[in-house]
Amino acid sequence: MARLKALAPVVFAALLAGATSASVALAPSVPGIDAPQLARLGPHQVGFRTIILEHKNQPDLIGADAAAGQVPLRTRRLKVDLWYPAKARPGAATMTYSASLFGEPPRPSVRFNVRGLAISNARPAGRGYPLVILSHGYSNAPAVMTWLTENLASKGYVVAAIHHEDPNPYVISAEQRAAPNYYRPVDIAFAANVLRRQLNGLIDPAQLALIGYSQGGYGVLAAGGASLDLNGPSMNLVAGGWMKRIARGSPQAAAGKVPGVKAIVALAPAGGLPRSAWGTEGLLDISAPMLLIQGDADPVVDYKTGALAVFENAKNSDRYLLTYRQAGHSIALNPAPLEMRSSLWDIDWFEDPIWRQDRVNAINLHFITAFLATHLRGEASMRSFLDVPTENSSEGTWDAPPGTPWGAFSPGGSGVTLWKGFQRRHAQGLVLRHAGSSP
Repeated sequence: MARLKALAPVVFAALLAGATSASVALAPSVPGIDAPQLARLGPHQVGFRTIILEHKNQPDLIGADAAAGQVPLRTRRLKVDLWYPAKARPGAATMTYSASLFGEPPRPSVRFNVRGLAISNARPAGRGYPLVILSHGYSNAPAVMTWLTENLASKGYVVAAIHHEDPNPYVISAEQRAAPNYYRPVDIAFAANVLRRQLNGLIDPAQLALIGYSQGGYGVLAAGGASLDLNGPSMNLVAGGWMKRIARGSPQAAAGKVPGVKAIVALAPAGGLPRSAWGTEGLLDISAPMLLIQGDADPVVDYKTGALAVFENAKNSDRYLLTYRQAGHSIALNPAPLEMRSSLWDIDWFEDPIWRQDRVNAINLHFITAFLATHLRGEASMRSFLDVPTENSSEGTWDAPPGTPWGAFSPGGSGVTLWKGFQRRHAQGLVLRHAGSSP
Protein backbone atom coordinates (compact mmCIF):
# COMPACT_ATOMS: atom_id res chain seq x y z
CA MET A 1 0.00 0.00 0.00
CA ALA A 2 3.00 2.35 0.10
CA ARG A 3 2.30 3.80 -3.33
CA LEU A 4 -1.31 4.55 -2.50
CA LYS A 5 -0.26 6.92 0.28
CA ALA A 6 1.00 9.33 -2.37
CA LEU A 7 -2.54 9.92 -3.66
CA ALA A 8 -4.71 12.75 -2.49
CA PRO A 9 -7.63 11.44 -0.37
CA VAL A 10 -10.24 12.46 -2.92
CA VAL A 11 -8.41 10.63 -5.71
CA PHE A 12 -7.94 7.58 -3.54
CA ALA A 13 -11.66 7.48 -2.77
CA ALA A 14 -12.55 7.85 -6.42
CA LEU A 15 -10.24 5.02 -7.41
CA LEU A 16 -11.66 2.65 -4.85
CA ALA A 17 -15.14 3.35 -6.20
CA GLY A 18 -14.24 1.80 -9.52
CA ALA A 19 -11.29 -0.53 -8.93
CA THR A 20 -9.73 -2.82 -6.39
CA SER A 21 -6.82 -1.46 -4.40
CA ALA A 22 -4.60 -4.28 -5.69
CA SER A 23 -5.15 -3.39 -9.34
CA VAL A 24 -4.53 0.30 -8.67
CA ALA A 25 -1.30 -0.43 -6.80
CA LEU A 26 0.00 -2.42 -9.75
CA ALA A 27 -0.95 0.08 -12.45
CA PRO A 28 2.06 1.91 -13.97
CA SER A 29 -0.08 5.07 -14.15
CA VAL A 30 -0.01 5.38 -10.35
CA PRO A 31 3.23 7.15 -9.34
CA GLY A 32 5.28 6.19 -6.32
CA ILE A 33 5.85 8.14 -3.11
CA ASP A 34 8.97 9.84 -4.51
CA ALA A 35 7.22 11.17 -7.62
CA PRO A 36 7.28 14.93 -8.19
CA GLN A 37 4.12 16.82 -7.37
CA LEU A 38 2.25 16.89 -10.69
CA ALA A 39 2.75 13.20 -11.47
CA ARG A 40 -0.05 12.08 -9.17
CA LEU A 41 -3.37 10.97 -10.60
CA GLY A 42 -6.14 13.45 -11.28
CA PRO A 43 -9.71 13.39 -9.93
CA HIS A 44 -11.39 11.45 -12.75
CA GLN A 45 -12.09 7.77 -13.08
CA VAL A 46 -10.84 6.40 -16.38
CA GLY A 47 -12.66 4.58 -19.15
CA PHE A 48 -11.14 2.60 -22.00
CA ARG A 49 -12.36 1.44 -25.37
CA THR A 50 -10.93 0.49 -28.76
CA ILE A 51 -12.21 1.74 -32.09
CA ILE A 52 -11.27 1.02 -35.71
CA LEU A 53 -10.70 3.77 -38.26
CA GLU A 54 -10.62 2.95 -41.97
CA HIS A 55 -8.31 4.98 -44.18
CA LYS A 56 -9.11 4.14 -47.78
CA ASN A 57 -6.79 4.11 -50.80
CA GLN A 58 -3.57 3.93 -48.83
CA PRO A 59 -0.32 2.52 -50.27
CA ASP A 60 0.68 -0.98 -49.22
CA LEU A 61 4.35 -0.11 -48.75
CA ILE A 62 5.16 -3.37 -46.98
CA GLY A 63 3.73 -5.60 -49.70
CA ALA A 64 4.88 -3.45 -52.59
CA ASP A 65 7.21 -4.60 -55.35
CA ALA A 66 9.94 -2.06 -54.65
CA ALA A 67 12.03 -3.09 -57.66
CA ALA A 68 9.14 -2.58 -60.06
CA GLY A 69 7.93 0.53 -58.25
CA GLN A 70 4.42 -0.94 -58.05
CA VAL A 71 2.48 -0.06 -54.92
CA PRO A 72 -1.05 -1.46 -54.57
CA LEU A 73 -3.65 0.58 -52.71
CA ARG A 74 -5.76 -0.82 -49.90
CA THR A 75 -7.88 0.24 -46.96
CA ARG A 76 -5.61 0.78 -43.96
CA ARG A 77 -7.45 -0.22 -40.78
CA LEU A 78 -6.12 1.70 -37.80
CA LYS A 79 -6.89 0.38 -34.36
CA VAL A 80 -7.03 3.23 -31.86
CA ASP A 81 -7.21 2.86 -28.08
CA LEU A 82 -9.10 5.57 -26.22
CA TRP A 83 -8.74 6.58 -22.57
CA TYR A 84 -11.15 9.19 -21.22
CA PRO A 85 -12.75 10.55 -18.02
CA ALA A 86 -15.56 8.19 -17.12
CA LYS A 87 -18.34 7.18 -14.80
CA ALA A 88 -17.50 3.67 -13.66
CA ARG A 89 -19.76 1.14 -12.00
CA PRO A 90 -18.84 0.47 -8.36
CA GLY A 91 -16.69 -2.65 -8.18
CA ALA A 92 -16.17 -2.84 -11.95
CA ALA A 93 -13.14 -4.85 -13.04
CA THR A 94 -10.13 -2.90 -14.22
CA MET A 95 -8.25 -3.43 -17.46
CA THR A 96 -5.47 -5.88 -18.10
CA TYR A 97 -3.73 -4.86 -21.31
CA SER A 98 -2.05 -7.47 -23.48
CA ALA A 99 0.55 -6.95 -26.20
CA SER A 100 3.78 -8.42 -27.57
CA LEU A 101 7.21 -7.19 -28.64
CA PHE A 102 9.63 -8.80 -31.06
CA GLY A 103 11.95 -11.26 -29.36
CA GLU A 104 15.70 -11.43 -29.82
CA PRO A 105 16.24 -13.04 -33.26
CA PRO A 106 15.52 -15.82 -33.96
CA ARG A 107 13.18 -16.04 -30.96
CA PRO A 108 9.47 -15.38 -31.52
CA SER A 109 7.63 -12.38 -30.16
CA VAL A 110 7.08 -12.29 -26.41
CA ARG A 111 3.57 -11.61 -25.10
CA PHE A 112 3.00 -9.79 -21.81
CA ASN A 113 0.25 -8.28 -19.67
CA VAL A 114 -0.02 -4.91 -17.96
CA ARG A 115 -2.44 -4.16 -15.13
CA GLY A 116 -4.43 -0.95 -15.44
CA LEU A 117 -6.94 1.13 -13.53
CA ALA A 118 -9.23 1.95 -16.49
CA ILE A 119 -12.70 0.40 -16.83
CA SER A 120 -13.52 -1.14 -20.20
CA ASN A 121 -16.34 0.66 -22.06
CA ALA A 122 -17.23 2.83 -19.08
CA ARG A 123 -19.63 5.68 -19.82
CA PRO A 124 -17.83 8.97 -20.55
CA ALA A 125 -18.25 11.71 -17.96
CA GLY A 126 -18.21 15.37 -18.93
CA ARG A 127 -17.56 17.25 -22.15
CA GLY A 128 -15.07 19.49 -23.88
CA TYR A 129 -11.82 17.78 -22.90
CA PRO A 130 -8.56 18.40 -24.77
CA LEU A 131 -7.55 15.61 -27.17
CA VAL A 132 -4.11 14.02 -27.06
CA ILE A 133 -2.94 11.82 -29.96
CA LEU A 134 -0.23 9.34 -28.91
CA SER A 135 2.21 7.64 -31.31
CA HIS A 136 4.27 4.79 -29.84
CA GLY A 137 7.81 3.74 -30.74
CA TYR A 138 8.78 1.48 -33.65
CA SER A 139 7.28 -2.02 -33.19
CA ASN A 140 5.83 -1.00 -29.79
CA ALA A 141 2.14 -0.86 -28.86
CA PRO A 142 -0.06 1.50 -26.79
CA ALA A 143 -0.08 -1.05 -23.95
CA VAL A 144 3.55 -0.19 -23.14
CA MET A 145 2.69 3.45 -22.39
CA THR A 146 -0.25 3.16 -20.00
CA TRP A 147 1.82 5.04 -17.40
CA LEU A 148 0.95 8.09 -19.51
CA THR A 149 -2.41 7.32 -21.13
CA GLU A 150 -4.31 6.42 -17.96
CA ASN A 151 -2.69 9.18 -15.93
CA LEU A 152 -3.60 11.90 -18.44
CA ALA A 153 -7.18 10.63 -18.73
CA SER A 154 -7.53 10.89 -14.94
CA LYS A 155 -6.57 14.57 -15.32
CA GLY A 156 -9.28 15.38 -17.82
CA TYR A 157 -7.80 14.53 -21.22
CA VAL A 158 -9.05 12.18 -23.92
CA VAL A 159 -6.04 10.17 -25.09
CA ALA A 160 -6.10 8.37 -28.45
CA ALA A 161 -3.20 5.95 -29.02
CA ILE A 162 -2.74 4.55 -32.51
CA HIS A 163 -1.67 0.93 -33.12
CA HIS A 164 0.79 1.53 -35.97
CA GLU A 165 1.52 -2.21 -36.45
CA ASP A 166 5.06 -1.77 -37.71
CA PRO A 167 6.73 -4.67 -39.55
CA ASN A 168 9.38 -6.78 -37.85
CA PRO A 169 12.59 -4.81 -38.56
CA TYR A 170 14.80 -7.88 -38.14
CA VAL A 171 13.41 -9.87 -41.07
CA ILE A 172 12.55 -7.27 -43.73
CA SER A 173 14.31 -5.19 -46.36
CA ALA A 174 15.56 -1.65 -45.86
CA GLU A 175 12.73 -0.42 -48.10
CA GLN A 176 10.11 -2.08 -45.94
CA ARG A 177 11.84 -0.88 -42.78
CA ALA A 178 11.53 2.70 -44.05
CA ALA A 179 7.76 2.45 -44.68
CA PRO A 180 6.76 3.76 -41.21
CA ASN A 181 8.49 7.04 -42.10
CA TYR A 182 5.55 7.60 -44.43
CA TYR A 183 2.86 5.98 -42.31
CA ARG A 184 3.56 7.77 -39.02
CA PRO A 185 2.67 11.35 -39.95
CA VAL A 186 -0.12 10.22 -42.28
CA ASP A 187 -1.68 7.93 -39.63
CA ILE A 188 -1.46 10.71 -37.02
CA ALA A 189 -3.00 13.30 -39.33
CA PHE A 190 -5.81 10.98 -40.42
CA ALA A 191 -6.65 9.90 -36.86
CA ALA A 192 -6.66 13.49 -35.61
CA ASN A 193 -8.97 14.57 -38.43
CA VAL A 194 -11.47 11.75 -37.86
CA LEU A 195 -11.45 11.90 -34.07
CA ARG A 196 -11.99 15.65 -34.03
CA ARG A 197 -15.31 14.92 -35.77
CA GLN A 198 -16.29 11.65 -34.11
CA LEU A 199 -15.51 12.74 -30.55
CA ASN A 200 -16.80 16.30 -30.88
CA GLY A 201 -18.71 17.03 -27.70
CA LEU A 202 -16.59 14.79 -25.54
CA ILE A 203 -13.56 16.74 -26.76
CA ASP A 204 -12.84 20.33 -27.68
CA PRO A 205 -11.45 19.85 -31.22
CA ALA A 206 -9.56 23.15 -30.99
CA GLN A 207 -7.45 21.89 -28.08
CA LEU A 208 -5.21 19.15 -29.48
CA ALA A 209 -1.74 17.91 -28.55
CA LEU A 210 0.54 15.31 -30.13
CA ILE A 211 2.81 13.04 -28.08
CA GLY A 212 5.25 10.56 -29.60
CA TYR A 213 8.16 8.36 -28.57
CA SER A 214 11.13 7.44 -30.80
CA GLN A 215 9.61 6.70 -34.24
CA GLY A 216 6.44 8.23 -32.85
CA GLY A 217 8.49 11.29 -31.88
CA TYR A 218 9.49 11.64 -35.53
CA GLY A 219 5.83 11.20 -36.43
CA VAL A 220 4.50 13.96 -34.19
CA LEU A 221 7.23 16.39 -35.25
CA ALA A 222 6.39 15.80 -38.91
CA ALA A 223 2.61 15.85 -38.38
CA GLY A 224 2.96 18.83 -36.06
CA GLY A 225 4.57 21.02 -38.70
CA ALA A 226 8.16 20.01 -39.49
CA SER A 227 8.66 19.80 -43.25
CA LEU A 228 10.31 16.70 -44.67
CA ASP A 229 13.31 17.37 -46.90
CA LEU A 230 13.18 16.00 -50.45
CA ASN A 231 16.80 14.92 -49.97
CA GLY A 232 16.02 13.12 -46.72
CA PRO A 233 17.24 9.56 -46.12
CA SER A 234 13.90 7.83 -46.71
CA MET A 235 12.79 9.64 -49.83
CA ASN A 236 14.24 7.10 -52.25
CA LEU A 237 13.83 4.08 -49.99
CA VAL A 238 10.05 4.04 -49.64
CA ALA A 239 8.47 2.27 -52.63
CA GLY A 240 6.76 4.21 -55.39
CA GLY A 241 8.07 7.61 -54.34
CA TRP A 242 5.32 7.92 -51.73
CA MET A 243 7.57 9.75 -49.26
CA LYS A 244 7.99 12.56 -51.78
CA ARG A 245 4.24 13.13 -51.72
CA ILE A 246 4.40 14.36 -48.13
CA ALA A 247 7.70 16.24 -48.46
CA ARG A 248 8.23 20.00 -48.49
CA GLY A 249 6.71 21.62 -51.57
CA SER A 250 4.42 18.73 -52.52
CA PRO A 251 0.76 19.64 -53.11
CA GLN A 252 -0.14 16.51 -51.12
CA ALA A 253 2.02 17.37 -48.10
CA ALA A 254 -1.08 18.25 -46.08
CA ALA A 255 -1.91 14.52 -45.88
CA GLY A 256 0.82 14.24 -43.24
CA LYS A 257 -0.01 17.40 -41.28
CA VAL A 258 -2.36 18.15 -38.37
CA PRO A 259 -3.70 21.70 -38.46
CA GLY A 260 -4.15 23.67 -35.27
CA VAL A 261 -1.82 21.69 -32.99
CA LYS A 262 -1.49 23.47 -29.64
CA ALA A 263 1.35 21.42 -28.11
CA ILE A 264 3.87 18.73 -29.09
CA VAL A 265 5.72 16.34 -26.76
CA ALA A 266 8.50 14.31 -28.40
CA LEU A 267 10.40 11.74 -26.34
CA ALA A 268 13.71 10.56 -27.86
CA PRO A 269 12.48 11.62 -31.30
CA ALA A 270 13.92 9.86 -34.34
CA GLY A 271 14.60 11.66 -37.60
CA GLY A 272 18.14 12.93 -37.12
CA LEU A 273 20.17 10.01 -38.46
CA PRO A 274 21.75 8.99 -40.77
CA ARG A 275 20.78 12.32 -42.34
CA SER A 276 18.20 14.71 -41.00
CA ALA A 277 14.69 14.05 -42.24
CA TRP A 278 14.07 17.80 -41.99
CA GLY A 279 17.12 19.12 -43.81
CA THR A 280 18.39 22.52 -42.75
CA GLU A 281 15.05 24.33 -42.67
CA GLY A 282 12.26 21.84 -42.01
CA LEU A 283 12.16 22.33 -38.24
CA LEU A 284 11.55 26.05 -38.71
CA ASP A 285 8.01 25.18 -39.82
CA ILE A 286 7.02 24.05 -36.32
CA SER A 287 5.18 26.87 -34.57
CA ALA A 288 3.45 24.89 -31.81
CA PRO A 289 5.08 24.88 -28.35
CA MET A 290 7.22 21.80 -27.73
CA LEU A 291 8.49 19.71 -24.85
CA LEU A 292 11.43 17.52 -25.89
CA ILE A 293 12.68 14.73 -23.61
CA GLN A 294 15.71 12.46 -24.06
CA GLY A 295 18.64 10.79 -22.34
CA ASP A 296 22.05 12.10 -23.35
CA ALA A 297 23.50 8.55 -23.61
CA ASP A 298 20.83 7.25 -26.01
CA PRO A 299 22.40 4.48 -28.16
CA VAL A 300 19.41 4.24 -30.54
CA VAL A 301 18.59 7.87 -31.34
CA ASP A 302 21.68 10.05 -31.03
CA TYR A 303 21.02 12.83 -28.53
CA LYS A 304 22.97 15.52 -30.40
CA THR A 305 21.15 14.93 -33.68
CA GLY A 306 17.91 14.00 -31.92
CA ALA A 307 16.19 16.11 -29.27
CA LEU A 308 19.09 18.53 -28.93
CA ALA A 309 19.11 19.30 -32.66
CA VAL A 310 15.34 19.78 -32.66
CA PHE A 311 15.63 22.13 -29.68
CA GLU A 312 18.37 24.19 -31.33
CA ASN A 313 16.78 24.41 -34.78
CA ALA A 314 13.01 24.68 -34.22
CA LYS A 315 13.42 28.40 -33.61
CA ASN A 316 9.80 29.34 -34.28
CA SER A 317 8.53 27.19 -31.40
CA ASP A 318 8.49 28.09 -27.71
CA ARG A 319 10.27 24.97 -26.54
CA TYR A 320 11.73 23.05 -23.61
CA LEU A 321 14.37 20.31 -23.56
CA LEU A 322 14.42 17.95 -20.57
CA THR A 323 17.59 15.83 -20.51
CA TYR A 324 18.22 12.73 -18.37
CA ARG A 325 21.94 12.56 -17.73
CA GLN A 326 23.44 9.19 -18.69
CA ALA A 327 20.04 7.76 -19.62
CA GLY A 328 19.58 5.71 -22.77
CA HIS A 329 16.64 5.19 -25.11
CA SER A 330 14.20 3.46 -22.76
CA ILE A 331 12.61 6.54 -21.22
CA ALA A 332 8.96 6.16 -22.25
CA LEU A 333 7.71 2.63 -21.53
CA ASN A 334 6.10 1.06 -18.50
CA PRO A 335 8.33 -0.77 -16.04
CA ALA A 336 9.06 -4.21 -17.52
CA PRO A 337 6.19 -6.66 -16.99
CA LEU A 338 6.97 -9.99 -15.38
CA GLU A 339 6.94 -11.80 -18.73
CA MET A 340 9.66 -9.48 -20.04
CA ARG A 341 12.15 -10.06 -17.23
CA SER A 342 13.60 -13.41 -18.26
CA SER A 343 16.07 -12.13 -20.86
CA LEU A 344 18.17 -8.99 -21.14
CA TRP A 345 16.85 -8.31 -24.66
CA ASP A 346 13.26 -8.26 -23.38
CA ILE A 347 13.87 -6.12 -20.32
CA ASP A 348 15.92 -3.65 -22.37
CA TRP A 349 12.79 -2.75 -24.32
CA PHE A 350 11.43 -1.23 -21.11
CA GLU A 351 14.16 -0.42 -18.61
CA ASP A 352 17.13 1.94 -18.60
CA PRO A 353 20.37 0.40 -17.25
CA ILE A 354 20.86 3.28 -14.79
CA TRP A 355 17.60 5.12 -14.19
CA ARG A 356 14.71 3.47 -12.34
CA GLN A 357 11.85 3.26 -14.82
CA ASP A 358 8.99 4.26 -12.54
CA ARG A 359 11.08 7.27 -11.51
CA VAL A 360 11.61 8.35 -15.13
CA ASN A 361 7.90 7.98 -15.86
CA ALA A 362 6.95 10.03 -12.80
CA ILE A 363 9.28 12.87 -13.83
CA ASN A 364 7.92 12.74 -17.37
CA LEU A 365 4.37 12.91 -16.00
CA HIS A 366 5.21 15.92 -13.87
CA PHE A 367 6.51 17.97 -16.77
CA ILE A 368 4.03 16.73 -19.38
CA THR A 369 1.18 17.62 -17.00
CA ALA A 370 2.52 21.15 -16.51
CA PHE A 371 3.18 21.58 -20.24
CA LEU A 372 -0.27 20.41 -21.43
CA ALA A 373 -2.10 22.39 -18.75
CA THR A 374 -0.21 25.52 -19.80
CA HIS A 375 -0.86 25.21 -23.53
CA LEU A 376 -4.18 23.34 -23.78
CA ARG A 377 -5.99 24.76 -20.77
CA GLY A 378 -4.38 28.14 -20.41
CA GLU A 379 -3.41 27.49 -16.78
CA ALA A 380 -0.72 30.14 -16.48
CA SER A 381 0.23 29.05 -12.95
CA MET A 382 1.49 25.73 -14.32
CA ARG A 383 4.29 27.50 -16.16
CA SER A 384 6.09 27.97 -12.83
CA PHE A 385 6.82 24.23 -12.86
CA LEU A 386 8.46 24.55 -16.28
CA ASP A 387 10.44 27.76 -15.85
CA VAL A 388 12.93 26.33 -13.39
CA PRO A 389 15.35 28.67 -11.54
CA THR A 390 18.43 26.66 -12.49
CA GLU A 391 18.91 24.51 -15.60
CA ASN A 392 20.88 21.86 -13.71
CA SER A 393 18.51 20.23 -11.23
CA SER A 394 21.36 19.07 -8.99
CA GLU A 395 22.28 22.68 -8.23
CA GLY A 396 18.89 23.53 -6.75
CA THR A 397 18.54 24.26 -3.02
CA TRP A 398 15.70 24.83 -0.56
CA ASP A 399 16.22 26.02 2.99
CA ALA A 400 12.95 24.54 4.20
CA PRO A 401 11.51 26.01 7.42
CA PRO A 402 11.85 23.90 10.59
CA GLY A 403 9.12 21.32 10.87
CA THR A 404 8.65 20.94 7.11
CA PRO A 405 7.78 17.27 6.40
CA TRP A 406 10.60 15.40 4.72
CA GLY A 407 8.44 14.49 1.75
CA ALA A 408 7.19 18.04 1.15
CA PHE A 409 7.41 19.47 -2.35
CA SER A 410 9.53 22.49 -3.12
CA PRO A 411 7.23 25.54 -3.33
CA GLY A 412 9.50 27.45 -5.68
CA GLY A 413 9.52 31.19 -5.42
CA SER A 414 11.98 33.67 -4.00
CA GLY A 415 15.15 32.16 -2.60
CA VAL A 416 14.22 28.60 -3.64
CA THR A 417 16.16 27.05 -6.50
CA LEU A 418 15.14 23.42 -5.91
CA TRP A 419 12.85 22.74 -8.85
CA LYS A 420 9.24 23.43 -7.91
CA GLY A 421 7.27 20.28 -7.13
CA PHE A 422 10.34 18.13 -6.38
CA GLN A 423 11.28 16.72 -2.99
CA ARG A 424 14.59 17.34 -1.28
CA ARG A 425 17.41 15.12 -2.63
CA HIS A 426 15.14 13.95 -5.46
CA ALA A 427 15.89 16.54 -8.14
CA GLN A 428 19.10 14.96 -9.43
CA GLY A 429 20.62 14.20 -12.82
CA LEU A 430 18.31 16.40 -14.89
CA VAL A 431 18.77 19.43 -17.11
CA LEU A 432 15.86 21.55 -18.31
CA ARG A 433 16.46 24.21 -20.94
CA HIS A 434 14.00 26.71 -22.44
CA ALA A 435 14.09 28.80 -25.60
CA GLY A 436 11.39 31.19 -26.75
CA SER A 437 10.15 31.40 -30.32
CA SER A 438 11.89 33.83 -32.67
CA PRO A 439 10.16 37.20 -33.02
